[in-house]
Amino acid sequence: MSVKPTTETDVLIVGAGPTGLLLAGDLAAAGVGVTVLEKRGAESNLTRAFAVHARSLELLDARGLADALIATGRPLTELRLFGRFGVDLSTLPTRFPFVLITPQYNVERLLQERAEKAGATVLRGAEVTGLRQDTDSVTLETADGSVHRARYAVGTDGVHSAVRELLGIPFPGEAVVDSVMLADVRLANEPADGITAGASAKGFAFTVPFGDGWYRLIAWDRNEKAPDGAVPSAEQLAAVAQDALGEDLGIGEVRWSSTFHSDERQAPNYRSGRVFLAGDAAHCHSPAGGQGMNTGLQDAANLSWKLAAALRGHATDALLDTYQSERHPVGKTVLRTSGALIRIALAESAPTRALRGALTALGSHLDPVAERGARTVSGIGISYPAPKDAHPQVGKRVPDLRLTALTRPEEGEPAGPERLYEALRAGKFVLVSNDEPTAAAPWSDGLVTAAPADPHGKLRDTVLLIRPDGYVAWGAVDPGHGELREALTEWLGARD
Repeated sequence: MSVKPTTETDVLIVGAGPTGLLLAGDLAAAGVGVTVLEKRGAESNLTRAFAVHARSLELLDARGLADALIATGRPLTELRLFGRFGVDLSTLPTRFPFVLITPQYNVERLLQERAEKAGATVLRGAEVTGLRQDTDSVTLETADGSVHRARYAVGTDGVHSAVRELLGIPFPGEAVVDSVMLADVRLANEPADGITAGASAKGFAFTVPFGDGWYRLIAWDRNEKAPDGAVPSAEQLAAVAQDALGEDLGIGEVRWSSTFHSDERQAPNYRSGRVFLAGDAAHCHSPAGGQGMNTGLQDAANLSWKLAAALRGHATDALLDTYQSERHPVGKTVLRTSGALIRIALAESAPTRALRGALTALGSHLDPVAERGARTVSGIGISYPAPKDAHPQVGKRVPDLRLTALTRPEEGEPAGPERLYEALRAGKFVLVSNDEPTAAAPWSDGLVTAAPADPHGKLRDTVLLIRPDGYVAWGAVDPGHGELREALTEWLGARD
């Protein structure tokens, strides 16, 4: 690969799905040069993913995209699983106490528009066939003979990731279920609950409304096996759905249908030198809980600010290693929770069928269990490891704090962000303090400062340094200037 590169940039991203596009937009907005290489020649309007959970909506809110995306879909405050057993999302402590049902292509469209507006380049029809790296750069070769070089690369190219395979990173796991039928259909008898799911001895079925008259139907027949890509008929879909749900949905027009299998797999390492894996390239699991796209978006939000800091020279290599230590356990948890849901749905053994029956019978009496499940599935319950002597909030997700300016703005000047996730739109750290942090002045280029709107509330004596992804990096009660400067140097790099 001594050929002169066709393109040279800071970061190469392989894969223009939601994970890669959010990452590209973040990096470009931070002033980082970024090129996305996408194998597909054109965008697809057919997709498996359809659920955007609360934590992902918070991250999109921090990029000014949440409201536009919500306008494309249907918010649902409950996930109905089996019979009367469901997960109530309406009490989640978030600005978005629901799951948004919208096709993945709506997410991709907004993220690509943002990325390209910020300066990212998306090259379609670019299939990566070669990868090489040294101590300073990564070089990728595509099928047309083009060569692309960057300081870092990220594989967000899905379950069959070329980047992962070229790196030689294993992808251990197993197939959970095969011959799953997927279809977009119209229904004569629309379910009253919006999302509905059910299971029987024969199989399971799951429906979710897109909000425009079309429904996504996922169905599985224990006795029927078909290869990936097989096209199930409307009659097949209707028979399985009626048996599993106990009602005739009146399946009419089918605009698209296919068959696929679902694996549970996770790469042991999300990093190899200057190359990272994110999204389905790093982990894949059953569609139960709708966590796949959401986990990938959160991978990207975790990695983007760290890469930007490293490229600016404001962070050591150790910060990039925290991507593995923070996100790999999350991927493992998602595999475990989605796996438990799909195994209950399949219910081949008598004990598992008994468990499903118990869940159905108990219904709302499982509120504590359902609340923990809601926090896990929605993503707002995720936290990251913290040092033993750290403030209790370090590593925790921060809700959408109400904020106010630390100093009164001059006449005609804006008062500053009123919410934390508005402040995060700058792509910077946010320092929340009741007092003017004069010691933070040297870091003003990478920092937004604000005060809690309630100066006498829980944060009255606490100073929090919040990462660009909305988690607490550092906190202290009434810290001295030296303590604050030490924290800012650790997280934002040394300043004169």
